[in-house]
Amino acid sequence: MNHNIAHRLEQYTIKRPNQVLIVKVVINEQPDEIAIFKGFSSSLMRPTAFNPDIPVLPETARIVSVDILASPYNPEAPIYITQGLTWEQMQSLLTEVGL
Repeated sequence: MNHNIAHRLEQYTIKRPNQVLIVKVVINEQPDEIAIFKGFSSSLMRPTAFNPDIPVLPETARIVSVDILASPYNPEAPIYITQGLTWEQMQSLLTEVGL
């Protein structure tokens, strides 16, 4: 994965502000979940750096799946639009919005 992919996912949520992405990834052999909403990324499982120049999704991350949820995101009662998208399926959605 590279910064361009993270940027594309963030841009997707700017174009679709009524959606939240929960991206399941593996970073350095460790699972993580990244929430992306309105152009910002944050880890749900580990500390997120305050410096926006430090990517939450490093180049070495591997996307396992992507869930699309309705915003606002409530972890106690999430409203799923789509669950378990592969990276290939998510790329199709990115292309649909011009990313």
